[in-house]
Amino acid sequence: MTELTELTAARLLDGYRKGEWGPVEATRAALERAEAIQPEVNAFVRLTGEEALEQARESEERWRRGEPRGLLDGVPVTVKDILLQRGAPTLRGSRAVDPAGRWDEDAPSVARLREHGAVFIGKTTTPEFGWKGVTDSPLSGITRNPCDPSRTAGGSSGGSAAAVALGAGPLSLGTDGGGSVRIPASFCGIFALKPTYGRVPLYPASAFGTLAHVGPMTRDAADAALLMDVIGHPDSRDWSALSAPAGPYTDGLAGGVRGLRVAYSPSLGGQVAVQPTVARAVRQAVERLAELGAYVTEADPDLTDPVEAFHTLWFSGAARVTQHLGPHQRELLDPGLREICARGARYSALEYLAAVDVRMDLGRRMGRFHDTYDLLVTPTMPLTAFEAGAEVPKGSGHRRWTGWTPFTYPFNMTQQPAASVPVGVDADGLPIGLQLVAARHRDDLVLRAAHALYEAGVASAGRPRPSGS
Repeated sequence: MTELTELTAARLLDGYRKGEWGPVEATRAALERAEAIQPEVNAFVRLTGEEALEQARESEERWRRGEPRGLLDGVPVTVKDILLQRGAPTLRGSRAVDPAGRWDEDAPSVARLREHGAVFIGKTTTPEFGWKGVTDSPLSGITRNPCDPSRTAGGSSGGSAAAVALGAGPLSLGTDGGGSVRIPASFCGIFALKPTYGRVPLYPASAFGTLAHVGPMTRDAADAALLMDVIGHPDSRDWSALSAPAGPYTDGLAGGVRGLRVAYSPSLGGQVAVQPTVARAVRQAVERLAELGAYVTEADPDLTDPVEAFHTLWFSGAARVTQHLGPHQRELLDPGLREICARGARYSALEYLAAVDVRMDLGRRMGRFHDTYDLLVTPTMPLTAFEAGAEVPKGSGHRRWTGWTPFTYPFNMTQQPAASVPVGVDADGLPIGLQLVAARHRDDLVLRAAHALYEAGVASAGRPRPSGS
């Protein structure tokens, strides 16, 4: 029998068209899976079973009439609890957010999913206001890795990554301000894309400014392209949203990598210490790109670590998002978040503008780099998932999460599209991710190269199973 929770969105839709199964059956399977995994991995802050089944019944009737709505009619989806969803409190992982709000508006990406008939099965966990690269919060506790629940799922979209990896809906919306879809995708063995800034509109605007992106978290690159065809269109509520793309991303997937100029940077010029098993898996995937016809050169971008500038921008954003809180509410915050907020509040306007200067120069250098190379390939993470409940690996010497994410946050500063592709596991069965980066507005190239890795069998849409599932 077909296990519906194992299928991609594209395969589910194909089955709806052929009458092999229906949205109600698929939704019930996703909900049962979500309930089964929740005690062990804690991927959800809220499941909306009755509402989801009602949406699925309406979808099934449309399919019966031969009148499906949009591109995702009847597909079970999840939404990170940073994004507004009509009728559901969006608490952002914080005890300082009042659940008795109006909650009468969808974020743009959520609205597009609704217009295309997607079925919303739940909101996924996030650290408080998405502030760090792991997923735990005073409100919802620790989200654990689907391959080994003693390890972290990564963050800040860790709940979405765990849900997709374990079959609780094939599609999820995450957010990424410094790696927050790519980090958990790498740790959990799924695909995730941080699109070009503005490609997926965001409302309300993030306090972290133009570092923050909305992106698809999926079982493979083809599903991400399908999701981008739904959410990657402008919304008048986002003044920085890009105009509509030239054509469907799904149409460009089959182009392959033959003739593409690929720069492979295994350690950003020796700046990053990468675990040997990670380095080996990424190198083998890069060799496969060459076999598929890409022109691969080992080359490093001119990328002097911009962490201090990123901290200025990020910590200032954290201070801004909590600025309205009173003393009692501040006491409810994650202690680490309180710490960076206090630091962010001390930056001057001149210090902030100096960080913006660093960011603009970094963007200029990466723009020049992509005059020569179509794609940059790096590891997504220099390590595999570490112990759950910690911001940094024990004994690492790092103070903040940015210490172990050197491959991800620079490309939030440059606003480039970047994706994580699963390319293997280490000796403990923990997933390893490869990062693909392209010039701004070339999301199509990232998706195309990632799809080629899936088609070649280098990347896998298979999912792990925790011990209790």
